Amino acid sequence: MNNFVSFMRSNIGRTVRIVLGGLLLWLGLDLGAGPIVAIIGVIPILAGVFNFCVLAPLFGMTIWGERRRSIHAK
Repeated sequence: MNNFVSFMRSNIGRTVRIVLGGLLLWLGLDLGAGPIVAIIGVIPILAGVFNFCVLAPLFGMTIWGERRRSIHAK
């Protein structure tokens, strides 16, 4: 699971979160899946835009992706 969290905190993971969040938003608003689905879709969009991973603290990692990259760059 740590590999998954590490991936989601990477730049590619950020892109995946934004795209999946947009998909959920579209499903909720345009295809009639409901406003709850649309609201849930906003969370991964915000996580991708502001570069944080909500799952990381559950596995003892920092929530901020930028901090992870700066640690590994040293």
